[in-house]
Amino acid sequence: MTNAAVVILAGTESHADTGRLVNGLETAKEFAQTEGDEVELIFDGAGTQWIPELEDPKNDYHELYQAVREETSVCDFCAGAFGVSNAVADAGVVTLDDHDGHPSIRSLVDDDYEIITF
Repeated sequence: MTNAAVVILAGTESHADTGRLVNGLETAKEFAQTEGDEVELIFDGAGTQWIPELEDPKNDYHELYQAVREETSVCDFCAGAFGVSNAVADAGVVTLDDHDGHPSIRSLVDDDYEIITF
């Protein structure tokens, strides 16, 4: 049994960022589909910009995102800083703000989560 927090930090600016997104989504999906594993998929920093993109059914990675949608959350502060708060709220994605408006990585470590960043 493994607890994993997959954190997407990559924005939407480059092919390298898209690669990080896809690798992060695939990693989260693998944990989500493995019996006994727990996964949290967190969009943080510039990564919050992906939510409106991935919510669009026409997006190339929409289906992959849907496979891990229930495990997805977003940094509340960063969603505001990157101008996607309304899109996140409209999508009904959970926001995290337990550490000064940000997700608490410390709490995840305390709960024995491995932190994997993309």
